[in-house]
Amino acid sequence: MRELLLGVLVAAVAAPVSAQEVFRTTADPLVRVGVAVIDDNGALVSGLTPEDFVVLEDGRRQTVRLFAHGDDLPDELPLHVGLLLDTSGSMEDDIRFARTAAIKFLRLVPAPDDMTVVDFATEVRLARFQSSQFPRLVERIRGQPPEGWTALYDALSVYLHGAFDQDGDKVLALYTDGGDTSSTSSFTELLDLVRTSDVTIYAIGLLEHQPPSVRLEQRLRLQQITDESGGEAFFPMSVKELDAAYARVLDEIKGRYILGYISTNERQDGTWRKLHVRLTRDDVKDVKLRTRKGYFALYRAEK
Repeated sequence: MRELLLGVLVAAVAAPVSAQEVFRTTADPLVRVGVAVIDDNGALVSGLTPEDFVVLEDGRRQTVRLFAHGDDLPDELPLHVGLLLDTSGSMEDDIRFARTAAIKFLRLVPAPDDMTVVDFATEVRLARFQSSQFPRLVERIRGQPPEGWTALYDALSVYLHGAFDQDGDKVLALYTDGGDTSSTSSFTELLDLVRTSDVTIYAIGLLEHQPPSVRLEQRLRLQQITDESGGEAFFPMSVKELDAAYARVLDEIKGRYILGYISTNERQDGTWRKLHVRLTRDDVKDVKLRTRKGYFALYRAEK
């Protein structure tokens, strides 16, 4: 796959998508669910088997037909990794360290099929690379100067739109040092798109320089975005802690489970299907299962 490089104004490409505008193709009927199993010490639980999980859709038990671990995905389940990097003017003092931490993270991701970099300020720019093109990816990350406002919601919308055409496991790491200041997409529209997508989102919010009056709201919004996708938000106390935050995201990518099933509800009516995953083993106690809350029955963008 050749490199895809797009320089775009977000107003032209980041129009919101509703659940009614997307549908599941008959070529891939599997509903895939990423599940992180975390013990009471915050560690990821390994060694589980398909028989250890129960998947419920709208309260009805589903038959697990696909089971994989994040660090050993089968060939038929390629890993697509995305990185959203804030390059707005507020990043001027920290951009060098932020770039280095992001590059280190992408270098350590296990066997991705491709990697997509979205750098965003007032405008959003997207580039997709194969693993063999890593030097070009590094050049891309290091080449954008920090300037402009923060079109965070538009950047997420651009990435999620592009991810509809990818088949496999999809993980996105988002780094920002502040809230949205210039998007055409609203937060409500963005959440609708997150719920429509099957991308697991991990956010790293370095909010130490934000005014206390807006810091809490920004934190809650990043948490809501990631929670809807089955991911998690991390809030390092300083730019020096970025490596540790990315390391935790990397641990989750490697340590989570991928479950797939064909829904017993064959209707393709665009309705919301609520998901619930639990464990059957009595000896695995005091654990938290984190996954997406549900999906729309019709979820792929129509051509």
